[in-house]
Amino acid sequence: MAIVRIALIMAALAALHVPASSQSASTPSAGPAAAVAGGSDFEPLARWKAAVEAGNKSVIVALYTVTPPARLKTAAGESDDPAADATYWLGSYAKGLTKFDPKLMEIRKLQDGVVLLVLRVEMTSGKNPAADEVLSVSQIWLQQDAWRIAATGRGDPQPAPQSRLAEPAKFNTDLYSPPEAAPAEIAAALQTAGSEHKRVILMFGGNWCIDYHVLDASFHSKDIAPIVAANYIVVHVSIGDGDKNLDIAKKYDTPLEKGVPALAVLDPDGTVVYSQKQGEFESTIKIGPDDVLQFLKKWKPATKS
Repeated sequence: MAIVRIALIMAALAALHVPASSQSASTPSAGPAAAVAGGSDFEPLARWKAAVEAGNKSVIVALYTVTPPARLKTAAGESDDPAADATYWLGSYAKGLTKFDPKLMEIRKLQDGVVLLVLRVEMTSGKNPAADEVLSVSQIWLQQDAWRIAATGRGDPQPAPQSRLAEPAKFNTDLYSPPEAAPAEIAAALQTAGSEHKRVILMFGGNWCIDYHVLDASFHSKDIAPIVAANYIVVHVSIGDGDKNLDIAKKYDTPLEKGVPALAVLDPDGTVVYSQKQGEFESTIKIGPDDVLQFLKKWKPATKS
């Protein structure tokens, strides 16, 4: 996908007086997120999901902050009406909500008592169940007397894409390490690749996009995992919100403006043997298992003589 994020996070952080530098100061499973989340889950999200599925207005509204007023950002504009987002989900319920499945893609502790969630919501409202819709949602939860949503961004619903690569049943919210971990992880991978006669695949991206998770899941599928294990060390290089590790992408001649995930293949000495130039992997709707296999076979190291 193109590097486009719901324009929520920075505005919401400013409104909540959260320093922007804290975004990368800790891991997603640290602090209060871990205490409530139990790892990569987040219990308040389950309460929000149950309230929407039940169309329970009082419970849904109570899950949004009043002080500060819960902020909402969509393509139509911004609102600081605490009930604005709740009204949208209650409207979906009123249309006949036959499916509501918010999948957690990323959880990030911004600072103590402030947690960011990135969701992929699959739902069907008053339509043929085969005609699912998906939309991207970001939520910032604030710990007051209880966890409440202090800011949210919501994309417009889109028809569920018919992907040729299988989507994981559950997203790995720790798939990408914090951006600052990348140099050490790349160095370790190159060293291991040298001793094991392998190459290194750099996968530039982040936890917040479906395409990263789908492509990584294909690397672990039954038919593809063996060729990955035999020939490659995979390093997930986080680009943050599109503003981190740009120097690493440049070093390995991998332009990110064409879309991500973006891949580069390295020899153990760091020589680039392939780098993505035209967004070849930026949409997993356009590629299938055979495309992934062909790529991996083409760039695997030569057989030892």
